Amino acid sequence: MAMDTRMEAARRQMIDQQVRAGEVLDTRVLETFAAVPRERFVPEAYRAVAFADAPIPIGHGQSMLPPVLEGRILQALAPARGERTLEVGTGSGYFAACLAYLAGTVDSLEIHADLAAGASRALGELGIAGVTVETADALARHYEPAYEVVAVTGSLPSPDARLERALAVGGRLFAVIGTGAVMEACLVTRTGEESWLREPLFETSVAPLLLRSPPSRFRF
Repeated sequence: MAMDTRMEAARRQMIDQQVRAGEVLDTRVLETFAAVPRERFVPEAYRAVAFADAPIPIGHGQSMLPPVLEGRILQALAPARGERTLEVGTGSGYFAACLAYLAGTVDSLEIHADLAAGASRALGELGIAGVTVETADALARHYEPAYEVVAVTGSLPSPDARLERALAVGGRLFAVIGTGAVMEACLVTRTGEESWLREPLFETSVAPLLLRSPPSRFRF
């Protein structure tokens, strides 16, 4: 019981001192962080620091995103119940669980089979049935324009046409673009069959998305 109490205190501290302090004030996002047990997605060796404001290694040189960044992504995308959602880069599965809490169903792609398996296991143990995890290179496939929400959890060197075309009209995509120490978080909204609105949100730095195929640039 003492451990549960400490865990809940650490969760509340994460929400109040990191997420809220990072200007994430959307009540649905804060509710998501309170409801989805982040500690269940953290490797056992790091469980004691599950709520820390720091990257948590999960293997293959990848890390869980810091909570405040996850909060800012969710706030920007504002997933609504019933919206079809695509996540590129499953990692631990925690962010997919957050997306599922908000939207209901998520298609999540992970290039590393062992990470995909671990995420699926954690999601299954928690009874989160709305997430489908597939081992795949997200940029090596064709997408129908079917998604209202697309979240890219690793940085891309440039905007990618395939992912932007995966959006249904009115759909939103979050991606971090750049290769240097300072990158730009962007929200892309598909406003028509052949039109997209691209908005810079904030500066950040995120590990690159691991890909087998190069990004596909838009050509105007």
